[in-house]
Amino acid sequence: MKHGIRHLYIPGPTNVPERVRRAMNVPMEDQRAPDFPALSLPLFEDLKRVFKMREGRVFMYPSSGTGAWEAAIQNTLARGDRVLMSRFGQFSHLWVDMAQRLGLDVEAIDVEWGAGVPLDAYERAIAADRAHAIRAVFVTHNETATGVTSDVAGVRRLLDAHQHPALIFVDGVSSIASIDFRQDEWGVDLAVAGSQKGFMLPAGLSFLAVSEKALAAARDNRPKMERTYFAFADMITHNDNGFFPYTPPTQFFHGLRVALDMLFEEGLDNVFARHHRLAEGVRRGVAAWGLKLQAVAPQWHSDTVSAIRVPEGVDANAVIRTAYERYDTSLGGGLAQLSGKVFRIGHLGDLNPAMCLTALSVAEMALADAGARIEPGSGVAAAQDWYRDAAAEGSTLMQHAAE
Repeated sequence: MKHGIRHLYIPGPTNVPERVRRAMNVPMEDQRAPDFPALSLPLFEDLKRVFKMREGRVFMYPSSGTGAWEAAIQNTLARGDRVLMSRFGQFSHLWVDMAQRLGLDVEAIDVEWGAGVPLDAYERAIAADRAHAIRAVFVTHNETATGVTSDVAGVRRLLDAHQHPALIFVDGVSSIASIDFRQDEWGVDLAVAGSQKGFMLPAGLSFLAVSEKALAAARDNRPKMERTYFAFADMITHNDNGFFPYTPPTQFFHGLRVALDMLFEEGLDNVFARHHRLAEGVRRGVAAWGLKLQAVAPQWHSDTVSAIRVPEGVDANAVIRTAYERYDTSLGGGLAQLSGKVFRIGHLGDLNPAMCLTALSVAEMALADAGARIEPGSGVAAAQDWYRDAAAEGSTLMQHAAE
């Protein structure tokens, strides 16, 4: 028999706060009612606050983040367009695969799974493109499969340095609303996010933030890819009045309203700082076990997910299975070439230090059961020390602020 709750420490879907779950528990409603825009219109504006953008607009699609990927490409690019991309994890790999299947001419740079967007290689490609044939540069801000965060602002700097007009596409599914992201400041043209990560909602709603430059690209007379469900023009026509060209997921909007309120109540900078504190505690726990992250250097460390390499002779899939079956805890698995080599702890969304300590303690037991030689309690103790110090420092700062 199972007792208590099953703990969820995968990097998405993440835990849904009770406030959000209750907000979604509403009767069906008329999505064409005259008062519906009172709910929907403020959501569009408040999403822009999360993306840190003033101009442009945000679209909401009833889909996972993959749908917003497709919408971004179909509305702004044409078959045969040359684009610059990089592969360093399962999700960046899938994005390249989508671009190729949609008919783009993809220059894909392969990078070790554990590093991030290769700025040096990107700069060489941009510098060599004097004819400006590259129409878009793609950046996976946070690679969920490997626990790696890349430098989006660095991509903007190199484009500006070479006065290159390419659009910047960003996959921010596992970063936006958890890790600092600045659409306007970084000159991002199309940024994708998903409901099931930092926005603390169930999976099924994607967000696509689009700059004025990208909107202009969608309007120009160049032949575009065929599109219906994801067409910007149809969305704009209806969204401007608070409605949608098809039936929207109205319960999600009620949950999103509360989730956004929670982010703003905490303050976005505080949200980002909390995620860093939680992630650093997990990283210190992993180091105390004597294990390594898949991220090959601290500059790549993600504050939303840690991919942890298991010792030689230990099967990461056994660790994950044991955690689930014996200890009622879901840990993330290794994807593609990392299957059996890593397990992942997601530390994003509605999370606190005690929850991260639970993830570490279960991981310790599952590792030991799978044959890893680690000292029981070592990772938990290292994380406890970090969280206690961080809490004490936070209390001191609050006291000084009050004085």
